[in-house]
Amino acid sequence: MSSKKKMALVILIIVSFLVGSSYSEVWAWEKWNKDDPVTDEWNIFDLVFARPAGILAGIAGTGLFIVTLPFTIPSGGVKHAADRFIVSPFEFSFVREYPDDNM
Repeated sequence: MSSKKKMALVILIIVSFLVGSSYSEVWAWEKWNKDDPVTDEWNIFDLVFARPAGILAGIAGTGLFIVTLPFTIPSGGVKHAADRFIVSPFEFSFVREYPDDNM
């Protein structure tokens, strides 16, 4: 087996594991409710990790937005790019209620 085929097989296996594990978490998520102790752990995760990650994503998105301006101005996609790269991450961090019922 050539090295390209081996690499393709390894990537296929990794993607399969990732998709399979995320699917089972979605099924488990439907069984949780607000009074579940795991929900409190997710709220702490949201406050300590997810919201700061949203701030970092907003900062990185601002840089990416500036880099892509030469392409978005001629195509007329500046507003859409700003919403995607800047507004969405900062709304995720600052506008969402805590605790978020959807987390």
